[in-house]
This record gives sequence, structure tokens and C-alpha cells, in this order.
Amino acid sequence: MVVGEIKTLILGAGGMLGKELSKVFPDAIKFTRSELDITDEAQVLRTIEKIKPDVVINAAAYTNVDGCEDEKELAFKVNGSALEYLARGCSNAGAILVHYSTDYVFNGSRKEYFESDETDPINIYGQSKLLGEKNIIENMKDYRIIRTSWLFGLQGKNFVETMFRLSEDMGTVRVVNDQFGKPTYAADLALKTGEIIKLSPGIYHITNEGTCSWYEFAKAIIGNVAPCTTDEFPRKAKRPKYSVLVNTKTKPMRHWKEALKAYLEERST
Repeated sequence: MVVGEIKTLILGAGGMLGKELSKVFPDAIKFTRSELDITDEAQVLRTIEKIKPDVVINAAAYTNVDGCEDEKELAFKVNGSALEYLARGCSNAGAILVHYSTDYVFNGSRKEYFESDETDPINIYGQSKLLGEKNIIENMKDYRIIRTSWLFGLQGKNFVETMFRLSEDMGTVRVVNDQFGKPTYAADLALKTGEIIKLSPGIYHITNEGTCSWYEFAKAIIGNVAPCTTDEFPRKAKRPKYSVLVNTKTKPMRHWKEALKAYLEERST
């Protein structure tokens, strides 16, 4: 299958990842959140039936981890129930569904996680994303679920931009040093998606290589940063201590430090 010759539909095209996907798939049909509400079952099924895409790439999600604790119902609609509609629509149309999930489907009790490991989310965001995974698997066969983590990129809210903002506003920025994962550059993930489409159905762990703590990640971005513990910096949603995703199915992407350097260079142009 050649990506350039298939009809591709991108949902959530206005978000950080969606904008990067639009660059990788310039001929795709694109819908932003305001143009297509994935929680509207009738609209989803009607749109997919009308367009008859070969591939649907869903980058629409509710990703505010702490916000999900306050808006549980909305989180489960966007990240969970909506995926049943998308899966049924894609199944009816004979389309591949590519969907992005998260490292937060795991509880963080192990230092690394493989695609086949048992899930056990400890916050609403992770629970809602896991429901989305289950709804896809139960309603179609030709899917690609891409679990990723710590996403950063241009044209969107992310950890890197938060660090720059806090660095300007505060003398010292305190960042937790006891939560570990893999930062992922949205541009790299979008490029990798083109490869995943051609592979067998299933779950894929796709991140940039290299493991770090949030503090180590912050230290690579700004100078005025100091470490603290999770207990010293409580958040509304509980975070897994370890959420390192192991990619066993594809060629590894570049190290997160190399990806961060590319991001910062592009950001400054």
C-alpha cells in the first residue's frame, strides 16, 4: 500500500499532532474539532459513509489529564465512546483506523511496558483512553492503535512551551524527578504513522528513544530548574511513576534529545 495513493481522512486536524499529520498527508481530507464532532454518532457514521476513505487517522482527543478528573463524562465521551462510532464507521467502509492512545493506560508499577502487557490506568484520562482502545478492538479488525507518551511539538500546548513560560515568570521552576517516560516529538510521530499504516493490525508503542524524568526533560529545555518529588508537587490526577513504552514492532525513532534539538531549531525560525 502506498500512502500517497490512498484516500486519507484526518480527524482532529487543528491540534498539535493533527497539524503535523496534515504535513505528512497533504492530500488528506481534514476535519477540525469544530468541523466534525467525533462524539456525534450520526455525524461520524454519515461522514465516513459519504467520504469512503481508505484510512481514517484520529488525532482528536481530550488530553488535559487533570481536566479529565473534573470533566469525567466529557473525557469518556471523547476518548472512549467516540471510538466505537469511528470503529463501526471504518468497519462499514472497509477503512483502516489509526488511533493514538497513551502510556497512561498502565499503572506505573513496572519500569517499562510492552504492547502486550496488562493495562491498569490510575487516572480518568488513562481509563477513558483504555475504553477507546477496547471499543476499537471490539468493533473492527483493521486498526492500528499507537500508544505514545509525553508529546511535544509546534503549534500546541505542551511541556516544552510550559517550561519556557514558567522560566520567564519564575526564578526557579520545580519539576518532579520521580516520574519516568519517553518524550515524543509530534513531527516524528506523524512521519512514523505513514509507516504504521502499512503494517499489520494491532497495538504499537511509538515514542522517541531514551528514557528520562520530567526534571531531566526540563533541564534540557531551561536552565533555572530544580528537582522535586511527586509528593512535593501534587496534581489532581495521579500519574504513573514509570510509563516507559517499549517499541518491539518497528525501527526505533531518534533519541528524544535529538528530536528536541530539531524542535527548538524549528521553533526559533
